[in-house]
Amino acid sequence: MKQRRNHSPEFKAKVAFEAIREVKTLSDIAIEYNIHPNQVTQWKKEFQDHAASIFLKDHKPKDDNKEKSRLLETIGQLQVENNWLKKKL
Repeated sequence: MKQRRNHSPEFKAKVAFEAIREVKTLSDIAIEYNIHPNQVTQWKKEFQDHAASIFLKDHKPKDDNKEKSRLLETIGQLQVENNWLKKKL
């Protein structure tokens, strides 16, 4: 059974933006990036539908909270290790 490919948001945005520019045909873009032309159309539509959200005042990337939590966890772990080392020395 063939496994599905997962494309990064950056890749999808790149393909969608190229489709919006309309310098190349959808078929040419699909061939260049080795994806189906329907996928190019879908990403282009999704990009256009959500483009306005970039200009919202309270706009924050979705991954911000995940990254912040991960960094705070790392800081906490480093503080624990630092305190333990101070006690040992």
